[in-house]
Amino acid sequence: MKATSSHKPRIIVGITGASGAVYGVRLLELLKDSGVETHLVMSRAAQITLAYETSFKVADIERLASVVHPYNDIAASCSSGSFKTMGMIIAPCSIKTMSEIASGVTSNLISRSADVVLKERRRLVLLLRETPLHIGHIRSMASVTEAGAIVYPPVPAFYAMPKTLADMVDHTLGRVLDLFDIEAGTVRRWSGEKVRPSAKKK
Repeated sequence: MKATSSHKPRIIVGITGASGAVYGVRLLELLKDSGVETHLVMSRAAQITLAYETSFKVADIERLASVVHPYNDIAASCSSGSFKTMGMIIAPCSIKTMSEIASGVTSNLISRSADVVLKERRRLVLLLRETPLHIGHIRSMASVTEAGAIVYPPVPAFYAMPKTLADMVDHTLGRVLDLFDIEAGTVRRWSGEKVRPSAKKK
C-alpha cells in the first residue's frame, strides 16, 4: 500500500542580492495563503538590496515564510534530496548564483538547494536579473537549462495592460507559479480577443 502524507506541499524560495528584491517579497506574500509551505533562504547581499530597494526589514520578510534557513547552513533540511519539495524559485536570481548552479560547485544553501532540486528532477525556476548579457552569462544560462532549470527573466507582459509596477510584478509571479500549477489569481490571461481602446469623446 502506498504511503501517504498529510504534509503541505513545499517550495523553497531563494532571494539573492540581484536587483528586484520585490519579486521575492511578493512571491512569499502570494504563497502565504496558498496552502504551500515555504522554506526561505536569503543571502547577505539580498538583505542589503532589500534595504536599498524597499522599506521592508529582514524580519518582515522572514515572517512571510513558513520556515527560514540561514544562508550558510548546509545541514538544513532543504540541502538534502530526501526532503521532498515541489521545487525551488530563486527570485531574483543573480548571475553569480546561476553560475554556481550551472557549474555544480555550490558554496551556500541557495545554490546547494538548487543543485539538489535539479538532481532530484524537481522544478527549478530562476528569475534572472541582468542585462545586457555577455557570452559567459549566456553559456551559464544554457548549462542550467540543459540541467533542467527554467531561466525566467522577469520581463513584463504588456498585453496585460499593467497600470502599476505592482501589476507587472504580480503578473510575472503568477506566470511563474503557473509552472507549479499554483493559481495565484494575478494573471490576466490572454483570450485571443483584442481589447479595443475606448473611443475618445468629441
